[in-house]
Amino acid sequence: MTTQTILPVEAGTLGEWSVRSGEPDWLTESRLKALELAAGLELPKLEKTRIDRWNIQQYGKNQESVRIGQLADAPESIRSLIEGAGEGNLLIQHNSGVVYAKLAPGLEEQGVVFTDLQTAAKEHGELVRRYLGKAVAADESSVAALHAALWNGGVFLYVPKNVVIDAPIQAVYLTDDAESAFVPHVLIVAERGSALTYVDNYVSAKTEAGLHNGAAEVFVGAGAQVRFASVHQFGADTTDITYRRAVVDNDGSIEWIIGEMNDGDTVGDTKSLLQGNGSTSNAMIIAVGSGSQRLNYSCRAQHFGKNTPSDMITRAVMRENASSIINSITKIEKGATRADGQQTAKVLMLSPKARGDANPILLIDEDDVSAGHAASVGQVNPEQIYYLMSRGISRSDAEKLIIYGFLAPVVSQIPLEGLRDQLQSLVERKLGQ
Repeated sequence: MTTQTILPVEAGTLGEWSVRSGEPDWLTESRLKALELAAGLELPKLEKTRIDRWNIQQYGKNQESVRIGQLADAPESIRSLIEGAGEGNLLIQHNSGVVYAKLAPGLEEQGVVFTDLQTAAKEHGELVRRYLGKAVAADESSVAALHAALWNGGVFLYVPKNVVIDAPIQAVYLTDDAESAFVPHVLIVAERGSALTYVDNYVSAKTEAGLHNGAAEVFVGAGAQVRFASVHQFGADTTDITYRRAVVDNDGSIEWIIGEMNDGDTVGDTKSLLQGNGSTSNAMIIAVGSGSQRLNYSCRAQHFGKNTPSDMITRAVMRENASSIINSITKIEKGATRADGQQTAKVLMLSPKARGDANPILLIDEDDVSAGHAASVGQVNPEQIYYLMSRGISRSDAEKLIIYGFLAPVVSQIPLEGLRDQLQSLVERKLGQ
């Protein structure tokens, strides 16, 4: 099926905006090329999901965002997310642009760069150009091409060789104006032997339909360690499409911690490309669907290097009329000897009308490997409910205990206490408890 892509902006308007924003010529040309690509590409092909019926056209227009000088001036809707963050190691994007970005002075002295991506393209052009669009390619689909053409704000985080950042680097992305384009792009480069933890939150506060078309690219150098944690809590009015990609060099490691807590239709695609020998990937994803949400989550690991272990654990809870497609995909390429790909996906349905579909997929082109998968979809066991109620526990509390026990294998492994607490409160909100 071919779907006509309606371009949200004309080439002339996009080019003028890029030039007016002071972007280098190569970036303006890249945007215009991507916009041209989008007109001829099809939508992403998603398992059992008709994305063409979703709200995927409400991009809005780039609106000027006013910078703030201190966190006290941040929008009230994100105050709880930045409490205790301090003045450094934090970036805030509000609708079309970044309004606050600050890095601790000690890290600046070590050569760390942490700023919005548009500023980085001007001040660190060669570095950004080397990596931008290399992991999430514009020709993947019309959605990817439109992202490459229209991205705004975003994050550029560069960590030099052997620099270890102990405190998390944080970012908050807020959309509260349906007329403003909201297309952030995250670009992280961790050089050889470096280490970092990046944590972000995506939030909406509006009553009109809108779209988030986001992407994150992470490049992990030899022996580097990157922990990438992301929580999405958009409202029912926002359609969320997010692609995350990591390219991992020899003995490097990427750890994904993803909380999918949206109230609207969602596509989340997280992929690790284990290019180097000894590179590793570990992904932990929890999701809660409610109302009439339609959700499509994919977690992937593609093994190229030798001795490359990957593990992915997904837990999803569906209630009311929510439906979900959970794909776990391990691809072991020819020559990736002694690779080890493991995956587990489980869906718990709390309503007779809720739907869950867990698809474990192993694609193996090499003999000397290990791989395994486990997948299950089911409802709350009434015997477990009865057992707990027989011990004096109410039905609602019994269901709550079972749900928390179901999610515990993922939540308990999250090494960041603040993130664990946040996900716990979001789970309670989504479950109406």
